[in-house]
Amino acid sequence: MVASAHFIGLSEEEFINEALKIVSKAKEKDIILRILGSLAVHLYVSNDPKALSLHRKRFGDSTHVFTDLDLVGYGKQRGSIEKFFNELQYQPDRIVNRIFGDRRLILYHPKGYFTVDVFLNRLEFSHDVYFGDKPGKGRLELTYPAITPTDVVLEKLQIHKINRKDLIDLAALFLVKDINSDPLSIDGSYIAKILAQDWGFWYDATNNLNALKYVVKELYDSKELQEDVYSKIINRIDLLLTIIDKEPKSKDWIKRSQLGTKKPWYREVEDSL
Repeated sequence: MVASAHFIGLSEEEFINEALKIVSKAKEKDIILRILGSLAVHLYVSNDPKALSLHRKRFGDSTHVFTDLDLVGYGKQRGSIEKFFNELQYQPDRIVNRIFGDRRLILYHPKGYFTVDVFLNRLEFSHDVYFGDKPGKGRLELTYPAITPTDVVLEKLQIHKINRKDLIDLAALFLVKDINSDPLSIDGSYIAKILAQDWGFWYDATNNLNALKYVVKELYDSKELQEDVYSKIINRIDLLLTIIDKEPKSKDWIKRSQLGTKKPWYREVEDSL
């Protein structure tokens, strides 16, 4: 278990229902919000007992799975998003929202049960994951109520100092999602094109995929994964790595690759999603 994690003050079922209610009520007001992070993974794996069991290992032996609610919306709807949460009686973090409100809003459950982090247009951590800047022109409408599995993978792969819980998230997702261009699958071609533009993102992402293979092998060796589960995850990781490797790299990628790790290639951040 991660000692520094602050877990939600609701039951898992209550938390999930609250998150889905927020996204649904926003939709009724033509406000586009999508779920990120571990809850997005949970929603994608919840109908597969093996994947759900794997996902619950993200904090070791702890019965806790979730620490907060991460959402993403469009910056063009920022005012509507703030008004919406005010109507739900969520309390804004006025200092953070005043300083960073053009890209991120933080709000607190009316009874303090959990924190809501609303990202606008993109995630800006070790590397950027871009969703678009206005309704009808971005990726958020591709799936509901969570971002696409493809974007969940990018969300995790951008982490420079990736930890076990994020790798477990990825393992569970790779178990249930094939590699193809369907919005509800993992679009290897899209991921490869993103990484072919940015050497630093590519470097961390491919290292993280290899770290994921190591963790999955570790779980298999300790008999926490059956052979069919292990093989399915590993085969999908290898397929994605092959697609990434074959994608032609941009001139900027090639130029930056010549410097390698001699120069910082990622943004320093405190934590991941």
